[in-house]
Amino acid sequence: MISPERIDPPTVADERTALEGFLDYHRATLALKCAGLDDVRLREASAPPSSLTLLGLVRHMADVERHWFRRMLAGETDAGPIHYSDDDLDGDFRVSEGDSWEGAFAVWQAEIDAAREAARGRSLDDLSVGTRKNGDRFDLRWILLHMIEEYARHNGHADLIRERIDGATGE
Repeated sequence: MISPERIDPPTVADERTALEGFLDYHRATLALKCAGLDDVRLREASAPPSSLTLLGLVRHMADVERHWFRRMLAGETDAGPIHYSDDDLDGDFRVSEGDSWEGAFAVWQAEIDAAREAARGRSLDDLSVGTRKNGDRFDLRWILLHMIEEYARHNGHADLIRERIDGATGE
């Protein structure tokens, strides 16, 4: 497993650059929390009674990237869930012995690439094609902020899981 490069977000930047910088920073942080572990350790639920795993977090974030950028922002109705279903809403978090870092990482990175493509050429004020059930739409600014919040929250989980697995701590 290659250790990903994490670049600090800019300290002086326009709004778009700052938002995208923080999102990329948090994406890289999750990858770093997984770096150096084999599939067995990545599937390890290390903070009982929670069944949350690092691999489950990566799978979840692939689905979150897909939902907000492809389905909501771009309106790709054929981009359904990857790892969960209506019958198993937490399926993205559930991992089995057949789930690997290589597979989960490839899917996650593909969704990040698709997210960047969906956002390319749009302004922060552009509205999503997809809506909430009540008809509310989202501007790209809201989506980027939400994604930063989502990664930040789950990176906190990843910190605790990783520390329980092998004692590794850090930013």
